[in-house]
Amino acid sequence: MSRFATSLLLVLSLATGCSTADSSKQQASANPGGNSVSPTGEQITLRLFHRWPRDPDKTYFEQVVKDFEKENPNIHIETEAVLNDAYKEKISVLLGTNNPPDIYFSWSGEYAYKFVRGGKALDLTNYAQQDKAWSEQLMASQLVPFSLDNKLYGVPLTIDGKTFFYNKEIFSKLNLQVPKTWSEFIAVLQAIKDNGYTPITFGNKAPWASSHYIGTLNQRMVDEGTREKDYNRSTGTFEDPGYVEALKKLQELVPYFNKDVNGLDHEFARQMFIDQKAAILYAETAEVRLVEPKTKFQWGFLDFPAIEGGKGNPNYLTGAPEGFMVSSTTKHPDEAVKFLKYLTSKAQAEKFVKDVGKYSAVQGAVNENTATPLGIEAVKRVTSAEGLALWLDTDLDIKIVDAYLAGTQQMFNGEKTPEDVMQDVRKAAQLVREQAK
Repeated sequence: MSRFATSLLLVLSLATGCSTADSSKQQASANPGGNSVSPTGEQITLRLFHRWPRDPDKTYFEQVVKDFEKENPNIHIETEAVLNDAYKEKISVLLGTNNPPDIYFSWSGEYAYKFVRGGKALDLTNYAQQDKAWSEQLMASQLVPFSLDNKLYGVPLTIDGKTFFYNKEIFSKLNLQVPKTWSEFIAVLQAIKDNGYTPITFGNKAPWASSHYIGTLNQRMVDEGTREKDYNRSTGTFEDPGYVEALKKLQELVPYFNKDVNGLDHEFARQMFIDQKAAILYAETAEVRLVEPKTKFQWGFLDFPAIEGGKGNPNYLTGAPEGFMVSSTTKHPDEAVKFLKYLTSKAQAEKFVKDVGKYSAVQGAVNENTATPLGIEAVKRVTSAEGLALWLDTDLDIKIVDAYLAGTQQMFNGEKTPEDVMQDVRKAAQLVREQAK
């Protein structure tokens, strides 16, 4: 049974109210799902740490905290926020101290699981079971990547997926049809190139950008059972030839990318699409808000094409939720969860979508009053997928990720072959397996 299917058992257990002995022990002093907080008059301070120090996110979180504190005058929330790379470094340090944040942001998948294995994350299963009105409004599929061993450890805030944005006007001008298969895709790219356009804009200066291509291609080329085994840090070997074939497919796209992909960042690549200097951009649905207001042409979404001979499910989508976890050592678990319930209430979720422009994991929060038609369509693409292939750089152990991304940058420079890259990945996987014993 795949990780996705196994984790859905958690969702079913939440629906039926099953509980676990472990979570009961862990939260013996808590009041899962309860509304009471501290004794009357006791002032409580919670520390919140997230990765959005810039507007519009910054202002939104500041207002959420103020509103929550107004409704809960005995709870004060101290907030700190730093950008992505700095966040990754700082949260690892803070969670190793005696005074970690009570509530902290986390990517899902392996990134979250390492906190769980390290005993840094509170088991939230009982909270979800005890308050169905709250937990059942969260998208079930977005709970899965925050679940491990049928227990819930994170609350999803956003949903996101990867798809191609394409310039409909260029396609119409060149009389091109939307490709459905890889061979059709390559033919379309060649036609675009022959007519003087850059087919795909791509910036890999920060190599997480290539990880999205690799993750998608791995999912398309390798059967789900094998990929699940290899992505597990205890059993991964990456011996399947589909992984080499996936990198070869990525190599096939190099002639259709702009020059110097390793020297350009993703933001520059996105601007090339906005400026109509390239016909296609591989982007996150969360980027709709960054592209749509700036474009003066018609554009839409193009599915990552099915690959002939690929063993993976072509109806999966690369993407993952992001959300929050609660420290296992917090002195105020009920209050921390109460804030997360407030943050992911329907009213706050709709405000989040409308004011920030990102897409909420709360069902129905993305609607005609909070999002544009393109935004609504983007969310439908995520929610209608048969499954999610999580971001490669958060779904694999960091040592394997580093081998993949460094090797792929060298592959783009012509310094390594797909076989060379996978040899490095296998060595990293062996080291991770040994450390996982």
